[in-house]
Amino acid sequence: MLGPESKQIHDFYPSGAPRNGCVALGDLAAAPPSAARPIMITPVGLRIPGDLSFDGWERAGRQLSRIVDSTAWCLGDWLVYGKHKYADRYLQAIQMAGLDYQTLRNYAWVARRFDLGRRRDGLSFQHHAEVASLTPDGQDHWLDEAERHGWSRNQLRRHVRASRRDLAPAAAASAALLPRVSVPNDRFERWQAAADRSSTDFEEWIVAVLDRAAAQTLKAESAAPHRSSAA
Repeated sequence: MLGPESKQIHDFYPSGAPRNGCVALGDLAAAPPSAARPIMITPVGLRIPGDLSFDGWERAGRQLSRIVDSTAWCLGDWLVYGKHKYADRYLQAIQMAGLDYQTLRNYAWVARRFDLGRRRDGLSFQHHAEVASLTPDGQDHWLDEAERHGWSRNQLRRHVRASRRDLAPAAAASAALLPRVSVPNDRFERWQAAADRSSTDFEEWIVAVLDRAAAQTLKAESAAPHRSSAA
């Protein structure tokens, strides 16, 4: 779980503020003097010293992995907040920041499924994404198992899928996928805006709208014979 060691954004890199567009990977500050030159993160990639040791290279990979995970969570939380607080302006902010909306939507969906206190800092964002569609109890169960056994994201996925096949074969057999439907861009954007306005995931919004339409149609059809008889 996330704890009090959480840092402010400007404290994320132990080396301090960027200089000349670069920041150093902080874990390498603890490297031995022979490997004192740090890997630098630049706006377009890594600047890696030619004499970097294997241990230093490995530490950098672990820290980069943590940065990627933290970024996914942070962007998800950022979008959730923006949609709730600034529903009429948040899309403009995303465009101004040059961010990909589809990616942010995926991050936000996972972030909404896990309150901050339920996230496991020992597991990756992708671990959480694998079980995000489950109930909270199911999520906690599988994340507990992943922590206990040291499962990778792919191992967790295999175990969850195997469990679904074993426990609910009938439900799996009866599941259906919606057909692919081509719609004009302006109509898609209108639907997306409606889902965003209701603070609902787009796929969930589509299912909810179809359910309401089906209920209204079936209700109208069932009432039609009674009207005819009364006439």
